[in-house]
Amino acid sequence: MELKDKLISSYVAFENGLDVNSDVHDIRSKALQNFEKLGFPTKKLEAWKYTSLNSVLKEDYSLFPKAEKAVELADVKKYFIHDIDTYKIVFIDGKYSSFLSETTHDNIDVCLLSSALDKAKYKPVIENYFNKIAKEDNLTSLNTAFANEGAYIHIPRNVEVEKPIQIINFTTGAENATMVQPRNLIVADRNAHVQIIERHQSLTDHTVLTNSVTEIFVDTHANVDYYKIQNDNINASLVDNTYIEQQKESVCSVHTFSFGGNITRNNLNFYQKGEHINSIQKGITILEGKQHVDHHTLVHHIEPNCESHQDYKGIYGDRSTGVFNGKVVVEKEAQKTNAYQQNNNVLISDKATINAKPQLEIFADDVKCSHGCTIGQLDDQALFYMQQRGIPKKEAKALLMYAFANTVLESVRIPEVKQRINKLIANKLGVNIGFDL
Repeated sequence: MELKDKLISSYVAFENGLDVNSDVHDIRSKALQNFEKLGFPTKKLEAWKYTSLNSVLKEDYSLFPKAEKAVELADVKKYFIHDIDTYKIVFIDGKYSSFLSETTHDNIDVCLLSSALDKAKYKPVIENYFNKIAKEDNLTSLNTAFANEGAYIHIPRNVEVEKPIQIINFTTGAENATMVQPRNLIVADRNAHVQIIERHQSLTDHTVLTNSVTEIFVDTHANVDYYKIQNDNINASLVDNTYIEQQKESVCSVHTFSFGGNITRNNLNFYQKGEHINSIQKGITILEGKQHVDHHTLVHHIEPNCESHQDYKGIYGDRSTGVFNGKVVVEKEAQKTNAYQQNNNVLISDKATINAKPQLEIFADDVKCSHGCTIGQLDDQALFYMQQRGIPKKEAKALLMYAFANTVLESVRIPEVKQRINKLIANKLGVNIGFDL
C-alpha cells in the first residue's frame, strides 16, 4: 500500500482514539480532504522543482509507533543545551516524555498541545490561533489532519520568560521505519519575550520521516527568538513547516542550522500584520555525502514602515545538494519597507550542487529592497597566505569557512547555543579550533 493510501485509511482509527471538540474535528477532516486531493508534492510543482521526496516515500512507515523503547537521560543529554537551565518539552516517537521534560503553568504555559486541544481553559487560545496561518498545502494539510501532539507555549502579556524553552523530538527506531508529525503552537502576547530552541533527533539507523508544523504568533511589542538545530542521522528526513504572524512593533528572529540528515526541507513563512515590524531569518548549512537541504522562505510585507533581513550561508562538499528559494513580497500599501536578502554559497567539491532562486515581488514605489546571491569556492590566495604563516591547509580552510559563516553566528543571542553551533561546525569540518567566534 502506498504511503498516501495508508495515511488516509488510518485517519478514522486515529480520530476515534481522541476526545476533542468538534471544531478541531472539522479542521482535521477538511485538511485530510485537501491532502487526499493534493497528495505528496512532486518536482512538477515549481516550489519543489529541486527537491524530490520519492526516495523517502517508498518506506513502509509505522504511523503510530506502539513499541516503546526506554530512553535514559545519559543517552540523550548531549542533544540538549545542558549548559544552562531551560524548560524542556520532550517527545519520544511522538509521545510525551514526562521523565525528560520540565514544563510549567506558573505564569506561563509550557505544556502539551494535546492538553490544550482537549481542555476548556485553553479553548480561547485554540479558537483564536490554532491552524489560523498554516497553509493548506500538501504536507501542512497532512500534518493538520493528524495534529494532536506537540508543544503548546503561551506567554501572557508583559511576561519575559526567565529561561529558554527547548522542544526536542526523539525517535528511537523501535520500528523499522517511523513517521512522526509533531504540531507546535506558540503564542507570545503583547510585550512578551521568549527564546526557544527546537531539535529533531533520531537515535537509530532506521529510516525516519518527520513532517513538522509550527505556528508562531507574535503580538504587539513582543519578541520571539527561535533556533532550529538540524544535525540528524543520515537516515532521517525532515520537512519543517513554520508559519509566523507578527503584529505591530514586534521582533521575531529564526536561526536555522542545517548540518545533518538525509533530505531536509525548511518552509519558513513570515506574515507582517502591522507597522514597524522586524522579521529576521538567518541560516548556516554545511553538507557532505549526498545530503540535501532546501530552504524555502517567504516574507510578506503587508503594512508600511517594516523591515526584514535574510542571511543564509551554505557550504557544500562531496555530492551534496543545496537549494535556496527566498521570496520577499511587498504589497502596494507597504511603503517605506526595508527588505534585505542575501544568500552566499561555497562549493568545496566539484560534484556538489547549489540551486539558488532569490525573488523580490515589489508593488510599492517607496521602498529599499535588495537581494544578492553568490556561488563560489574558497579563495586560493587567502589559503596560500595562511599556509605561508604556518597554518596547515585543513585548519586554514576551516578558518575561512568559520569567517564566512560569522555574519550569521554573531546574531545568536544565547551564548550556550552559539558555543554548541561552533562545536558542531568544527566537527562537521573535521577540525579542532580553540576559540569562539
